[in-house]
Amino acid sequence: MIDLKALSIRKIHNAIKSGGISVKEVVEDCIKEINSKNKDLNVYLEVFSDVLAQAREAQKKFDEGEATLLTGIPLAIKDNILIEGRTATAGSKILSGFISPYDSTVIAKLKKERAVFLGRANMDEFAMGSSTENSAFGPTKNPHDQKRVAGGSSGGSAAAVSGGLAFAALGSDTGGSVRQPASFCGVVGLKPTYGAVSRYGLIALGSSLDQIGPMGRCVEDVEILFNAVRGRDALDSTSVETRTEHVSPKTVGIPRKLLSVGGIHPDVEKNFSESLSKLSSMGFKIKDVELPSINYSLPAYYIIMPAEASSNLARYDGVKYGFHVNGNDLLEDYVLSRGGGFGQEPRRRIMLGTYVLSAGYYDAYYSRAVQVRSLIANEFAKAFKEVDVIATPTTPTPAFKIGEKANDPLSMYLADIFTVPANIANLPALTVPSGFSKSSDNSSELPLGLQFIGRPFDERSLFEVGKKFLGE
Repeated sequence: MIDLKALSIRKIHNAIKSGGISVKEVVEDCIKEINSKNKDLNVYLEVFSDVLAQAREAQKKFDEGEATLLTGIPLAIKDNILIEGRTATAGSKILSGFISPYDSTVIAKLKKERAVFLGRANMDEFAMGSSTENSAFGPTKNPHDQKRVAGGSSGGSAAAVSGGLAFAALGSDTGGSVRQPASFCGVVGLKPTYGAVSRYGLIALGSSLDQIGPMGRCVEDVEILFNAVRGRDALDSTSVETRTEHVSPKTVGIPRKLLSVGGIHPDVEKNFSESLSKLSSMGFKIKDVELPSINYSLPAYYIIMPAEASSNLARYDGVKYGFHVNGNDLLEDYVLSRGGGFGQEPRRRIMLGTYVLSAGYYDAYYSRAVQVRSLIANEFAKAFKEVDVIATPTTPTPAFKIGEKANDPLSMYLADIFTVPANIANLPALTVPSGFSKSSDNSSELPLGLQFIGRPFDERSLFEVGKKFLGE
């Protein structure tokens, strides 16, 4: 029997094509893992009832000689990416009962490939969080240690790939929500350049920051999924079609200022140093780069993102769809529906965002944060004249224990310190597994990740350096 967990998407495709295995068997392998593990891990909020019917349709494409690399590949889809006729809650009570009337663009593209959608993956409510503990449906647990978080906000997607409950997955990344859980769960994750992938049909958090991104077991799997969903879309005016000149990356930049902020776990520092030595031994030149304002990325992000979130979440009023509580008048309907439907973190961010957009504070906070954003983007552009990619740890710590940071939002926000700059500067970033850290009680090995940040629309360089680093 073929060990499917050891195979890449390309190898699975070739095995199905040669008749060594069927799409049904590939899908059933995932279903078996879901039935065995999902109750404990809480990866899927819903497993679709027509998965085997999807597998039959995919098999027909193989039988007719029309299969692509993603035909028949079982995917987990984050619960904020719309699929026509399916429930979508974005991990929130306020969208209970909402069924999408249309497909998001990424789903429409994957349907043409006849990929198999296994189900809706758990997430932090409206993608607000770094642990999936903010889901209205309970936290997702890390397959490497069930006492620990899977990361967030795409924790369900990362845990699905890591635990064998899917072969690849789609998540979304606003400030690190693909890369951080991918790092915590020991898989590969990509945050594409802003505009490289259509956001049409993605439930919005921060419209100038959000990007749909793929996760997989290896860099090539992520590359295959990215190439399938990328490209300009007439339904998303911020999406673009680009052709960039590609030169193989030779120089890796290190932003030392960002690494001196403190609070970095000793194992993360050690692993990062070892990763740089490995890159150097492979022929990459390691060079320090100056990014003077990069430490302001996180403060700027936590002004811009709540401001955009407060605007985007204003539409959830309990009137048109989803959760509703009857009050004595319309205003009380709004207050009771929003108060009961939104969890603690969305309420916190809505209030913060409304405050920074209010009269007298807009210029003091929001406008200045946008100026800082431009400054950081310009500094990255200057740095990329000297280096081809920039490397950092993906996260400052390994996966933390469930509940450890629940009452300390600031500590939770600091988990995004290495991932947020790429969103602020609209750059692509890839995380790859780089080693392990022993848990404090030595009961488990916790994955660590190495992040590569690239020039706008130069995902190809990230894939190239990532493959070399992992020996693909």
